[in-house]
Parts: sequence; C-alpha cells; structure tokens
Amino acid sequence: MNLKYNLLVGQDQGRPGARRVEMTPKCWMLRLFVLISSGLETSGGSGGGLQSTRSYDYTKYHPMDEIYRWMEDVERGNPELVSSAVYGHTVEGRNITLLKLGLDNSEGREKKLMWVDCGIHAREWIAPAFCQWFVKEIVHTYKTNEKLEQMLQNLDVYVTPVINVDGYTFTWANDSTRLWRKSRSLPLQGSNCYGVDLNRNFNANWGTVGVSFDSCANTYCGKSPGSEPEARAVMDFIGRRVNQTLCFLTIHSAGQLILLPYGHPEISAPNYNELVSVGEAAAAEMKKVHGMTYTVGTSPQILYPNSGSSRDWARLMGVPFSYTFELRDTGEPGASGTMRSVCSRTFSLRVILRCWVLQVSSATCCRRSRYSRPAKEAYAGALSIITHVHDKTFSSAAVAAVTGVASASGVAVAILSTVVSALVTAGVSACD
Repeated sequence: MNLKYNLLVGQDQGRPGARRVEMTPKCWMLRLFVLISSGLETSGGSGGGLQSTRSYDYTKYHPMDEIYRWMEDVERGNPELVSSAVYGHTVEGRNITLLKLGLDNSEGREKKLMWVDCGIHAREWIAPAFCQWFVKEIVHTYKTNEKLEQMLQNLDVYVTPVINVDGYTFTWANDSTRLWRKSRSLPLQGSNCYGVDLNRNFNANWGTVGVSFDSCANTYCGKSPGSEPEARAVMDFIGRRVNQTLCFLTIHSAGQLILLPYGHPEISAPNYNELVSVGEAAAAEMKKVHGMTYTVGTSPQILYPNSGSSRDWARLMGVPFSYTFELRDTGEPGASGTMRSVCSRTFSLRVILRCWVLQVSSATCCRRSRYSRPAKEAYAGALSIITHVHDKTFSSAAVAAVTGVASASGVAVAILSTVVSALVTAGVSACD
C-alpha cells in the first residue's frame, strides 16, 4: 500500500505562505523527528528586564528567578490591587511567596478569602503558568469589569504561583531532571531518594489510600502529616484564616478534570451535591472557551483514590468549596493535538519520547508553551466558581442585613405604637 501524508508547512493554517506538501510515511517521520528535535528559543533564566505585566512573555514557561521578578513587577505596578507576602520557606531555604489581590471597600467591612495555588508538583509547569495568567487577567480587566471590581472589594484572592519551589527549580537543571515531581527534602537514613509528594502530605486522612511509604516512590507521603515545610506553610496560613476562607483552588495537570473532595472512596463531603453542581457550571464555562470537556467528580470516581491532598485538607478544615483543576490534556500521547495546541516545541527529543512512553502530558514536557488556550479555559472555570461563592456569601449577607433592618423596624413600630396608644389613652382619660 502506497500511503502518503499531507504536511502543512508553516506554524499554522492561517499563516501566509503556508503550503501543503505530500510525502510518504518514511519522509513524514523524518520531518517529525527534525521538527521535534530542532527546538525553539526557551526562557533560560538570564532574565531580561520585566518592564510590566504586558511585556512579560506569557507564551513561555519561566524559571523561578523570572517568576520572582514578575511577582515583584506586578506588585510594584499595581499597588492599589496587589501586595505580596512570604509565608513559608522550602527545605532548601527558598521563599514561598504569594500575591494578594484585593481592593479596599468604602464600608470597611471584613473581607473574605479565596485561595489559588499552583506548582505543588514540580514537573507540571502549566500550573505555575496558569497562576501567572490568572493574575494577569485580573490585573488587566478589573477596572473595566464592574462585577470583578465588586468581588475584589469583598474578597481577597491569595495566589501562590509555585508552592514546590525547590522541585520546580530542580526541573530546570537539565534534561534528566525535567520530570521530577516531588519536593527536594533530604533522603531518609539508609536511602538515597530525595523528596516527598507534597500533595500526599497534608493532614487529611493521611497515609490511608493512594500513597506510598517507599521514599523512592513518586507518591511517597512523608514521615507524618505536614512533615514537609511547604505543606505546613499552607496549612498554617489557611489554618489561621479558615473562618474567612470561602474557596480553595489548587491547580495541577493533566487530565481535563475538576476534582472535588474527597480522595478517600468511603468519605463524602457534606455539601457534595452543591460541589458537583458548582463544578459542573465551571466545566460548562470552560467548554464555551474552546469546546474542551472537563469531567467533574471526586478523585475515586474519575481518577484514582488518594489521601493527604491539599484539597481534602481544606474541606476537612471547613472551607466550603475546595477543588483541584487538572488542566489539559488527557495525558494520552497526541490527545487533543497537544503537541501543537499546547506545545510549539520541545527542548529535548529524549524527554518528549519519554513523556510519550510514560503518558505524561505534553504540557508537562515542554519548555516553550502555547498554554493560552488551557489557561483561558481554566480562568473561565475558576472565575465561575469564585463568582458563585462570592454571590452566595454576599447576597446572603445582604438579605440577612435587610431582614435584620426589617425586624428592627418592626420592633420599633410595635414599641412606638404601644407608646402612642398609651399616650392617647392617657390623654383621653385626662380630658374626661
């Protein structure tokens, strides 16, 4: 059989000068080899000046030093909206830093808290990229989006672009470290294996299901709940503010999933039905962006059982809405055309082939990214959840306030009526 393939030469179909070339399978594979191995410019960490959030290159994955500088730039350029805080330190002494997005409200009322974190698994580069995109969208649109401005007057949104700073930094070292997942905590005595899966280290049914006690395993849950400084930093920060916290979103890849508590198959969240409903509404908003389907459910229902996750911990602590986003793709080689739709090039043929063998997301493999599509989807989903939680909380508060005023007015009218009645009666008696 004489099979032939059509190859479109040019980066996309709409590019001027693109032409269609017919070739045999052998020639097609050779072209594919050259395409994958050639590589494009990556952001290598030397850093150029980050003039503003608008000049920052959101089409690239960035090393940690550039993300730190980007955070400083965002804060410096938007002092009325953005502030930062270091709320923990990694095993290797690096800062775990968040950005706080919020506006003052004229009434001076207490604000509620929304949490968004990324980069708890080192190799999932699309997660920190999304957190940067999320901040960018808010910074660039809140002044022209009345609803968003209102929400930022009622809520403070805390965003941590990278929790696992040591692990993320390690993935940038060379090709052999690119798929590192865990933290960089020191090996146990008698072992030479570094790191803990931070998303198995939270104090939520810790160590019961979907974990390993082998320190060399990717799902090693640590010596005890919260044994790792990165997980402990989140637990301490939110734990002190749990009564203010309405929503906890943690961003991962891949799978196109919206996961809700709990990872343990025998435990169900008390507001399970509402979590499903709000998650499905978010998935519907995400589908509107590029037609991609995100599945909603608990981890045992649609992925696998696990324990010790930050999502489960937040819900157990009393945060009413807690979700994990698993961004594109589905983790299958070639899914959704992801070698072109998520990544424009890989930096190493060996790494990309290894990713295909391990069925690791192409978004995980790439240094240069086209993550604007999944980022836009995830932003739509996150905004849907945040809007629901905001409206539920503050509409209820407004109704309660109105009801309180009405009740108080009713009491006042009753008292006034009694007084008037007594005065009238007294007056009539005096005139008789």
